[in-house]
Amino acid sequence: MTESQTHEQVPAKPALFSRPVPILIFIVVAVILDQAVKIMVDQWLPLQEMVPVIPMLALYRTYNLGVAFSMLSGMDGWFIVGMRLVIVAFVLWLWRRAPNHRWLAHLGFALIIAGALGNLIDRFLYGHVIDYILFHTQTWSFAVFNLADSFITVGAGCVILDELLTPKKAKN
Repeated sequence: MTESQTHEQVPAKPALFSRPVPILIFIVVAVILDQAVKIMVDQWLPLQEMVPVIPMLALYRTYNLGVAFSMLSGMDGWFIVGMRLVIVAFVLWLWRRAPNHRWLAHLGFALIIAGALGNLIDRFLYGHVIDYILFHTQTWSFAVFNLADSFITVGAGCVILDELLTPKKAKN
C-alpha cells in the first residue's frame, strides 16, 4: 500500500473552527469582548471628541444609525436589523457548505457572525451602533468603526484568502 493510498483511507479530522462547540465559544467570547469595549467607550469616552492615541489613530465615540460607514442611516431600524439577520443566515448557509478542512473559511465565517451579532446587540439595546476607532491625517479620515466591524472585515478577508489559497480540487 502506498503512502498516498494510506492518506486517502484515513478521514481528516475536522479543524477546530469546523466543530460547533469551540466555534460557538469563540463567537460568544468575541461578542462579549466587543460589548465590553463598547460599554467602556460609552461610559468613559467623550461624545464626538477626538482622543489621540498615536499619530493617525484616535478614539472618537459616535453613534452610527446605519450600517458600515453610516450607509443607509436614513432607513428604518427594523430594515437594518432584518438585513443583518439575512446576512447572518447567508453566512451560516455558506459555512455549512464549506468542507471541514477549510479552517480559514470557517474562522472567517465565525468572525463575520460575531461582528454582525455584536452590532445587532447595539441596535437592539441602543437603537444605534457605538463606533469609536478613527484613522486619520490632517487632511483625511477613514470612517469611524468598532471592534465588531473589525471582526467582519478580518472575517471577510479570511474567507477571500481561503478562496484564493485553496486549490480547486480541495474546494470540490
